[in-house]
Amino acid sequence: MPGRRPLSRSAAGIIVAILAALVLAADQFVKHLTIENLPLHEVVPVLGEFLQLYYIRNSGAAFSLGSEVTWIFTIALTVVAGIIIWKSFGLRSRLWAVVLGLLLGGVLGNLTDRLLREPGFAVGHVVDMISMPWMMPAIFNVADIFIVCGMIAVALLVVLGLRFDGTREKDDVAPDADADATDSDVGADAAKTSAPIDAEPEQAN
Repeated sequence: MPGRRPLSRSAAGIIVAILAALVLAADQFVKHLTIENLPLHEVVPVLGEFLQLYYIRNSGAAFSLGSEVTWIFTIALTVVAGIIIWKSFGLRSRLWAVVLGLLLGGVLGNLTDRLLREPGFAVGHVVDMISMPWMMPAIFNVADIFIVCGMIAVALLVVLGLRFDGTREKDDVAPDADADATDSDVGADAAKTSAPIDAEPEQAN
């Protein structure tokens, strides 16, 4: 059964752009609700210890690491976003388009905070609000969820050998095997053809 045809590059780019815009909008909307409705640095239980809301402004990375060099994270997010956009131009794989679109949306969500939120351009603090104490002590947001899940998905696609053009690495092995089989058949046929033909016995006088 033949596989699905690869996407056109324009269609893949549209998928990436739409998904990125949706994730960015969802992330910023949740952050807006957090700022407007949650008290700063106070635990708001949702499902006991399983899920809590805890509004903080993070100047660094996870666990507030690098809080004195916020601008480095702004540069890193900008570079990652640029690489994803650049790779999107050559995409023809549906799975890669979905994964990169969601990942790009997450990156843009936190990059927007770095660029536009207080205390200033390129050094803004990221709004975090989701806490799951039973799993990890870090506080995170919607964008972080898509970034982490996106990176895991990227790793899986690489392991599975799926390329940006929609082909797989194992597809290259099949033609080689068929070619070897064909060569063997040709060699066998040639051997049969070149084998000497037994001469007919001479008739008795």
